[in-house]
Amino acid sequence: MTTSATVPDWDAELQVYEPHRAGIPPLRPYFRDLFQRLPFAAEFSRSGMKAAHSETVFGQLWLVLNPLMLALVYFLLVNVISQSNAGPEALARIVGGIFIFYFFSGAVSTGAGSVTTGGRLILNMAFPRLLMPLAAVRTAFFRFLPTVPVYLVFHIIAGGAWTWMMPLGLVFLGLLTLFAMGMAAFMATVQVYFRDASSFLPYFLRIWLYISPVLWSPELAESRFGHYAKLMVLNPLYSLIGGWTDLTLNGVMPSATIWIAATSWALVALVGGSLYFLSRERDFAVRI
Repeated sequence: MTTSATVPDWDAELQVYEPHRAGIPPLRPYFRDLFQRLPFAAEFSRSGMKAAHSETVFGQLWLVLNPLMLALVYFLLVNVISQSNAGPEALARIVGGIFIFYFFSGAVSTGAGSVTTGGRLILNMAFPRLLMPLAAVRTAFFRFLPTVPVYLVFHIIAGGAWTWMMPLGLVFLGLLTLFAMGMAAFMATVQVYFRDASSFLPYFLRIWLYISPVLWSPELAESRFGHYAKLMVLNPLYSLIGGWTDLTLNGVMPSATIWIAATSWALVALVGGSLYFLSRERDFAVRI
């Protein structure tokens, strides 16, 4: 009886995958795979919302109550600090601003930890990693939706304008979503290399809230700072949230500068954040 053993072919070509610090993969096949797997990102987002009880009645209620109570606190502080009797219009502006800022900050915060908290998924499955911050933005968006009817109630109480321009606010909401996608991808990459970024991010977002037109109006900034107020366009949220507020609360068409700045910031953040994420993606498995 003879036996045969398989002799390894030592001359065969070996492929060794090594971590690298930078390098963008071929974009066309990557994004083709990305779009084909969007249902996976949606299901991943839904599972995260179910785990956080965001789809239950009490979960939906808390999504509204948390930013609403914060908006009421800020409204009282603005009245005390400015020593003014701000009316319902100011309350509606703060409520609407807090709601949409919570959407943005939630997208960035959740997206920042999407890669580091999904270590097992990254190590055991082959898929475009960019889906993870995108799923985080989707989760933040669906958590934002229950706050829209509540804002409309405050809009009615404040006697806000109802004009044909209000639906254009959806354009600024879309631009803010694109901006959030880019920021989420960028922060997700940063947190892989600097884990302490998660500790500083809440403070950074809180400062960003204070310098954005949420607790104050652009008109107030112009009266206080004069010509220097024009520099506030360098803050991306000044144009993104400012344009949203002008259309949805005041029924006023934003200036061309606001439109151009909002579109530019959204595209720069989306393209820059995504490319930075892609250039480091293959290094994630080693770093996690």
